[in-house]
Amino acid sequence: MRVAELVTAIVLALLSVYLMWKSGEGPSWDPTIARFDNIGFDETGAPGSGFWPFWLSLVMFFSSIWVMVNWWKRTSPPSQSDQPYMDGYSWKMMLLVGGGLFAFLGLIEWLGFYAGIFLFLVYYLRFLGRHTWRRTLLIAVLTPVFCFFFFDVAMRIVLPKGITEPLFLPLYDIFL
Repeated sequence: MRVAELVTAIVLALLSVYLMWKSGEGPSWDPTIARFDNIGFDETGAPGSGFWPFWLSLVMFFSSIWVMVNWWKRTSPPSQSDQPYMDGYSWKMMLLVGGGLFAFLGLIEWLGFYAGIFLFLVYYLRFLGRHTWRRTLLIAVLTPVFCFFFFDVAMRIVLPKGITEPLFLPLYDIFL
């Protein structure tokens, strides 16, 4: 547990530094030029495109540092523990959930995001979570519908459709 706490804090700190750098790149489309003028407010008083990612990453960085300090002082329960981080059941569940997520990511290109998330939710809720078919199908159907209206219709962010794209063409005629 002790090692896992430190490794997690270090990884999160490094990730937050990376996210702060990426949020400072700005709209120049040249990744070699860091433009940190978009992490504040622009001339109209609106936050720049990297405002929230930068400042949230900065908070995450200082939180990671605080976890490392607590680890060093041994003030948190994980930093005082000699127990293993994951037991046999935890490894099994991590492989089942992680394998399902990787399968979902692999299916996005072929089946599309919406069909892939439907199948992942059925797998996760029914077979791993042992929920009823009614609850499983309710969530597995409503989630892709909500995502479609949020991303494709409201935000105009087109997600991959894969082989299911012909099913969406009539919806685009209606909503776009």
